[in-house]
Amino acid sequence: MFSYIKGTLEEILEGQVVVESHGVGYQICTPKGIVDELPPRGEAVKIYTYFSVKEDGVSLYGFSTKEGRRLFGLLLKVNGIGPKGALGILSALSEDELRFAVLAGDAKAIAKAPGVGAKSAQRIILELRDKLNLEEMHGISAAGEAKAAPSEQTASNEAAQALMALGYSSSEALSAVAKVEALEGADVEEILKAALKQMALL
Repeated sequence: MFSYIKGTLEEILEGQVVVESHGVGYQICTPKGIVDELPPRGEAVKIYTYFSVKEDGVSLYGFSTKEGRRLFGLLLKVNGIGPKGALGILSALSEDELRFAVLAGDAKAIAKAPGVGAKSAQRIILELRDKLNLEEMHGISAAGEAKAAPSEQTASNEAAQALMALGYSSSEALSAVAKVEALEGADVEEILKAALKQMALL
């Protein structure tokens, strides 16, 4: 119903913001991390929103990026994850950290979110792994750039898994692969070699 709300940032509360647009103040539930990305009170702001309708009422959930809103929607599709749980996960983990954890199968990282147990974390990984990829990481691809072909995405994911098998952490492996310049038609071995060179420079 609401794709985004653009207006004046009137209040920043615990887990919520109030944005005034055309004389109406919208109370929007937000993840904790969004506060650092907001302008000062009284300035213009654009919040990407997810409109939730439940038996006990309606709520607006807001994010600073379209990707944050998309991840929220994906989490809601996981059995047993409601709006509060999804918001808690995105408060405990940044967008990239959640993507890292899902692609690396790092259930412990996801389980650090409030109210998320080991089984729920595994379920999130199982249901979201095929819906996320490295090319979506924040700041890696320029806006409007064509996304990599599915085969290239798979090669990148396999290269990251190979790095983790060599002993690198999920964050190190996924970050290194993501920083490798796109190699058209590159296979797993080529991406892996380029990623290892990238890590040697760190």
